Amino acid sequence: MPTDTLSSAQEVIRRIHNGISTVFIGKDNVIDHVLITLIAGGHILLEDVPGLGKTTLVKALSRIINCQFSRIQFTPDVLPSDVTGYTAVNIRTGDREIVPGAIMSQIILADEINRTGPKTQSSLLEAMEEGQVTIDGQTFALPQPFFVLATQNPAGQIGTYPLPESQLDRFMMKISIGYPSKSDEAHILSDRRGSSPLDLLTPVASAEDIMQLRSVHRSITCAPAVVEYIVALGDATRRHDKIELGISPRGTLSLMHASMAAAMLKGRDYVTPDDVKALVPTVFSHRVILSERHYQGKETADHVLREILRNVPIPV
Repeated sequence: MPTDTLSSAQEVIRRIHNGISTVFIGKDNVIDHVLITLIAGGHILLEDVPGLGKTTLVKALSRIINCQFSRIQFTPDVLPSDVTGYTAVNIRTGDREIVPGAIMSQIILADEINRTGPKTQSSLLEAMEEGQVTIDGQTFALPQPFFVLATQNPAGQIGTYPLPESQLDRFMMKISIGYPSKSDEAHILSDRRGSSPLDLLTPVASAEDIMQLRSVHRSITCAPAVVEYIVALGDATRRHDKIELGISPRGTLSLMHASMAAAMLKGRDYVTPDDVKALVPTVFSHRVILSERHYQGKETADHVLREILRNVPIPV
């Protein structure tokens, strides 16, 4: 890959990261994971309590890259047609017309997705996987780049519906924001005394820039030894006695693409085993299901994945 192409891509990434960090304070690692997922063409799931800045993060991203933003607030009474769209009769002309749903945008905040029922949750599947929606037999392509950032409340809270495995598998990563440090929280409070910092954001990139980043991403090298390492990690989850459901090929593919995007963020045109290791918890943890006796014992997927990382040989 030409050096200037990679340098230009890294400069665009740097501008986007710096722009978001002016309003989403003290969470550079979270921003990195969001950008990795966006560049790799995936979608991301955030699990956290309300009030930690998830909406600010997504709004800042959409403004910085000058893309259409749509928020879907999921509640028990949201219907699949509210998400994808529906046909209605124009009372003046008598013609049937397509009424686009909230999904017909570029950057989507699917807020509290586990507060709505499985049927509505599954209405996101085709859009997330295929980049299109079907309304009364007609297929409509979604505007690109298309990126879903979904949030969910921690499992066990009242009024939540666990996401089915097929839905979870569509998310490239699952991350948590966590509480800010005391100094970062003081900074946030100071910034919020006047107008919203989001109002001061101006675009530093465009939809075309994101599509170009995705093009560069496809050129990142993932050596055969690194591919074999990714496959070995996935296979280890399928053979582990504490895991009932291991990683599917979609999961290992997600890990490879995420690692390629992570290499881009670091200014490299090749993936290292360290890129892969760093992303295993965020890419794999929501996909594995522990056996019941270990789940009951409060062992977490992260604990088991760390054990797998220690045991699977790293290529040299």
